[in-house]
Amino acid sequence: MNSLLRAWRPAAVVAAVAALASVSLAATNSRGPVPRRLHSPVGTRTPAPQRATLALVGGTLIDGHGGAPIPNSVILVDGTRIVAVGRVGTLAVPAGATVISTEGQYILPGLWDMHVHVMLVGHANYAHWDSVSPPEWERSIIPAAAKQSVMAGVTSIRDLGGPLEQILAVRNRIDRGELVGATIYTSGPFLQHAPYPGTEQFRWGISGVADARAKVKKLADAGVNVIKLIDQDQMTKDEIRAVVDEAHARKLPVVAHAHRPEEVRLGLEMGVDDFEHTGMQAAPMYPEDVMRALAERTAQGAKGPLWWTPTIDVLTNYTRRRDDDEYLDDPRWYQYLPEGIVRDIRASLRRMDTLQYYRLVPDRGPTLQTKFRQLARSGARLLIGTDAGVPGNFHGYATAEEMITWVRQYQMDPMETIRAATFWPAMSLGLQDKVGTVSVGKTADIITVRENPLTTMETLRHVQMVIKHGKRVK
Repeated sequence: MNSLLRAWRPAAVVAAVAALASVSLAATNSRGPVPRRLHSPVGTRTPAPQRATLALVGGTLIDGHGGAPIPNSVILVDGTRIVAVGRVGTLAVPAGATVISTEGQYILPGLWDMHVHVMLVGHANYAHWDSVSPPEWERSIIPAAAKQSVMAGVTSIRDLGGPLEQILAVRNRIDRGELVGATIYTSGPFLQHAPYPGTEQFRWGISGVADARAKVKKLADAGVNVIKLIDQDQMTKDEIRAVVDEAHARKLPVVAHAHRPEEVRLGLEMGVDDFEHTGMQAAPMYPEDVMRALAERTAQGAKGPLWWTPTIDVLTNYTRRRDDDEYLDDPRWYQYLPEGIVRDIRASLRRMDTLQYYRLVPDRGPTLQTKFRQLARSGARLLIGTDAGVPGNFHGYATAEEMITWVRQYQMDPMETIRAATFWPAMSLGLQDKVGTVSVGKTADIITVRENPLTTMETLRHVQMVIKHGKRVK
């Protein structure tokens, strides 16, 4: 298991929030040690670290903390870590460092996608895919999904429902540098009352309290990063409570589906940490009692944030993609996959208007603005996630589209949208001291784009450079 996560525990998030409240309006609005360099008198040069292997020089840095962008920035990297951040003229580049000019570009932390399925790469027919794809999961499909992600600037992904052994095998190969791909954080299989027929490899049934605890223990011992519940409204309260309590005892957060009112009600009652999707099907809004329960939970600061990943773009813009004859022809969606799999995916998507997966989207569409606004005002901390891998929704590409949709169609603040794909995901996993911002001491996951994303979020569709763990991969 990735060593960064061994020390995670729900209490770490609570402690981090308390620190933010007491000493760190500075942590949110400043850049840690960086302002000492940035505000040096004109002409004063801050000594560079004794060693750096890479220097990014000249671009405007949006570091993920939420403060003003830093023009003419200098970012020094030694191996996998950021060792200094400053400005041209005040931070020297050590001799021997490889210098990359970022002039004319905007620099951001590597993006996160907090809801993907790496066993899926857009195929429309789940029953067919589940029957033919397993031999290729570890060999080609999961590596392709991870590589498609990182090449789009998504350096970290959270997989929420998939085959345990195959995902962990690919995750570990990426961590060792044997494969190029986004860092994978995973739940392994869904936990639910009973798996759907033919899905037992990636859906585990829960039968009683003892079984719930045993399944969570098995996942924790294997090295997952979160626990994923689905259809929890079909489980008993004791079973849900056992899953949540055992996960928290194992220092793992619990993520739950939120399509139906009772899924949310039970999740809140049992202490779920994070909800997924914009739900309630065609109902015009979330029920009042659900919103009251959300407000009650988000008012309890000592518990830390309640996280919510709306995965809104896949619903919002389905009809536009359905009616675009060229959308499915983009070769980026099929990169790194065997030709036979590509032909199978493309054939399955010939008539997106007939897909069962999207049959209720036209009815749901008119309700989305109200529901997204309710979630944004509920006090829950929203995260960028896409459901990448579901029919016609492709890895890497989907992340930028989610961010653009937040800003253009749901009027979200651009800076907070960026932080919802950088700072806050890291915090939700207790990793805010390791990743999520361009800051001294953190892992060097860094991307660049040509235009200012604070005014032109669409620039994230065309990421110019990707540095993953200090190594340039694009």
